[in-house]
Amino acid sequence: MQDYGFERIGRRLFAEHLVGGNFGNMSVRDENGFYIKRTGAYLDDPGEPVFVPFSGPVPKEASSEYRVHLAVYTAMPCRAIVHAHPPYAVAASLVFDEILPLDSEGEMFAKRIPVVVGAPGTQGLADAVSSAMKTDRLVIARGHGTFAVGATLDEAFQLTSLAEHSCRIITFKRMFDT
Repeated sequence: MQDYGFERIGRRLFAEHLVGGNFGNMSVRDENGFYIKRTGAYLDDPGEPVFVPFSGPVPKEASSEYRVHLAVYTAMPCRAIVHAHPPYAVAASLVFDEILPLDSEGEMFAKRIPVVVGAPGTQGLADAVSSAMKTDRLVIARGHGTFAVGATLDEAFQLTSLAEHSCRIITFKRMFDT
């Protein structure tokens, strides 16, 4: 099995406090489907990823968010997806309908971060995320977490980290404004 970097990126997500427990997942596209984290596995110790075909039955071991990954890969040519639960980004999604980064990195790499609605693990969330990703590589599911796409897991991770950083800056600015 090829090393796609699941454990390395999982450790980074934990180090930056972008996930906790066994929350979050990631996947990498393959020719006829994608490899995704196993349901219930920790991102920093994910074990073998599960292969989900683009058509056909989905293995029961696949992450519960496989629908989002499948919808995004079907809608666009990205190669990797990271889904995390960054606390500042999740909190901001409860207040804003879209995040407009104020920091220079955010303005350069994600001028706008849409907030979408849908229950975790559902086709409704999959449809909302994949629709938003037609124009944006980074999306926040309201009260749930971020979904970021890239050519690699590293690129998707960087956007995930950027979302949290930008939302922290917005939070700190609002504190100083009062």
